[in-house]
Amino acid sequence: MIVEFSLVPIGKGEELGELVAKIVDIVDVSGLSYQLTAMGTLVEGEWDDIMELIKECHFKMRQYSSRVLTLISIDDRENAKSRLKGKVNEVEEILGRELKK
Repeated sequence: MIVEFSLVPIGKGEELGELVAKIVDIVDVSGLSYQLTAMGTLVEGEWDDIMELIKECHFKMRQYSSRVLTLISIDDRENAKSRLKGKVNEVEEILGRELKK
């Protein structure tokens, strides 16, 4: 499955790069496949592994903010593997060209 999630520390201003870096560090060492985007993080793996990772990230952010909004979108497709890059590759193949990344 693929999950996109983002954490919003309420009341911490507009410049959140340092807080985001603390969370991305957790994702990076998790061993799960992921892709950081400007609006969130995509993670691919098994349900329990991903949910445990998001929980860890949420509670890490709570160390820096007394209120945290966590947004989660789930794409759960039976027997789907390597979709993080595979979905993009399929679109590029259909278009016949590599997309800007």
